[in-house]
Amino acid sequence: MVALRRPWGALAVLAGLLLAQPASAQIFKPETFKLDNGMTVVVLPNHRVPMLTHMVWYKVGSADEEPGHTGLAHMVEHMMFKGTKTVAAGQFSRIVAQNGGRDNAFTTADYTAFYQIVASDKLETVMRLEADRMANLRLDEKDFQPERQVVLEERRMRVENEPASRLDEQTTAALFLNSPYHHPVIGWDVDIERYRLADVVDFHTRWYAPNNAILVVSGDITARQLAPLARKYYGVLPARPVPERLRPQEPAPAAARTVLLRDENVAQPAWSRDYLAPSYRDGDVRHAYPLQILAEIVGGGTTGRLYTALVVEQELAADAGVGYDPSRIGPSVFSFGVSPRPGVALDKIEAAVEGQIAALLKDGVTADEVARAKNRLRASVVYARDSVNVAARILGASLASGQTIEDIESWPDRIGAVTVAQVNDAARAVLKPERSVTGRLLPLRDGEGASR
Repeated sequence: MVALRRPWGALAVLAGLLLAQPASAQIFKPETFKLDNGMTVVVLPNHRVPMLTHMVWYKVGSADEEPGHTGLAHMVEHMMFKGTKTVAAGQFSRIVAQNGGRDNAFTTADYTAFYQIVASDKLETVMRLEADRMANLRLDEKDFQPERQVVLEERRMRVENEPASRLDEQTTAALFLNSPYHHPVIGWDVDIERYRLADVVDFHTRWYAPNNAILVVSGDITARQLAPLARKYYGVLPARPVPERLRPQEPAPAAARTVLLRDENVAQPAWSRDYLAPSYRDGDVRHAYPLQILAEIVGGGTTGRLYTALVVEQELAADAGVGYDPSRIGPSVFSFGVSPRPGVALDKIEAAVEGQIAALLKDGVTADEVARAKNRLRASVVYARDSVNVAARILGASLASGQTIEDIESWPDRIGAVTVAQVNDAARAVLKPERSVTGRLLPLRDGEGASR
């Protein structure tokens, strides 16, 4: 499964918010240790129910691919289900299901993760299976060729047949000129068609090592209980040299760009604007925490400035939101997304959004807005602790993207320390025309709808 970036929609905004919010130790109480081979182990005890989430995160994603091999990280994720010397192709998920659990995997630009959700007494079974395919994956041509067609079909269904996804792919490529975030996680079709089995084998050999992985287990377990099993199944795997994760620098943007996509399958036009933004690790990193406050003020659900103005007051849009994820290894994106009401022209939407941005840059945010945004963000982390799945994803994604446990634990305090001036400085540093790509999605027929 490949993760697609969607800058608008309530679900996408919530998901981005959770991933952008590492939790403090007093909330999740993570226990961590390292195996002798360098594999990091994180345990998140939660004894509410006798269930747990077992996840292995590899510090490799689509941004680590070589030119001409886009989507290879995602292809390897697919091939991880093709069996080992002792587990036949397709049997991994069947065994998990027979034990009352469910499993899946996903790839992003910065990491690849595999997970199983099972009863606590089935932990050893899934650990044995996951460690086995880390070290003993069996790859052959008869499995590879059909699976490549599966990936091509996935791309057709999820991207090529979905105008909104195609626009997102094109605006992302226009925003990132030199960063490997330029290419889609699922890969370009011309590259997928040229994969060889040797490419998959080489990628797995180079990156899928225990010293390049993080084991996260969340639920009815303690570190003391997990440690012997972790050593038994993962600790015996030998460490291997792992390539350096190179991230070419993104040049300073010089011009605003617009991407227009017309498609006969567009039932509802859409408008978006992405701004190149810093992350925790790239660019002017001092803005990463203030930008989270800004995203909550401007796009925080139905109470955010953008939704209130365009949906409630001006009645121009059916939905409007903002997205920002600071946890990337490379540069991030501060995104606006609007779905207009039927009959509302995109020019009208663009003018309304630009009016909101202009007012924000001129007058800034208020102390009351910042205080309320802080409270909402910190409260959302408290809610997240009740889910063993969300907890595991937050910790795993943060660590796989280069953050430390200390970074994760100190998030509430760092958010709490953000000032009004810092939020306004971050807005003025990022929301510049030359840093932006505007996306316009329209039907193939002429006209965008009657102007209102």
